[in-house]
Amino acid sequence: MILHTPRLTLTPCTPQDCPDFVALEQDPEVMRYLNGGKPVDRATADPDADFLMPNGTEPHVWTARRHDGAFVGWFCLWPNEDGSAELGYRLKRTEWGQGLACEGAKVLVGWGFKKPGYERITACTAVDNLASRRVMEKIGMTYQRTKNGEVWFQVTKP
Repeated sequence: MILHTPRLTLTPCTPQDCPDFVALEQDPEVMRYLNGGKPVDRATADPDADFLMPNGTEPHVWTARRHDGAFVGWFCLWPNEDGSAELGYRLKRTEWGQGLACEGAKVLVGWGFKKPGYERITACTAVDNLASRRVMEKIGMTYQRTKNGEVWFQVTKP
């Protein structure tokens, strides 16, 4: 399945995407709200870290590229045990502030309600990550709770 937005193409990730994923993890600003801004060393990284480090083999991660093939980032809809899914995304810093996170998240959430048939999709971010919170609001998610320094949003199937 391939998803399209006006500026992006989202495809299921492949191992060939891993170098782009790793490059994202090397940018301190990209990692600021995930681990305090430390570049991730995959050789010593905790495999049970509380943030996703995709390798390109995960069935729920989608690679986002501009229509010219330039890497933008990744999005995921990770299934939960209760039948819902959790939205996640990570974009290159050069792609921030252009509405691409909203574009990619919106198309993936729409797909998630139709194809796998999720009834509810959640997302969380650090309380002080105002840009990510704004993305969640813009795609129609509503605030649910704040817990342990994270703010949770959700949207239900229309």
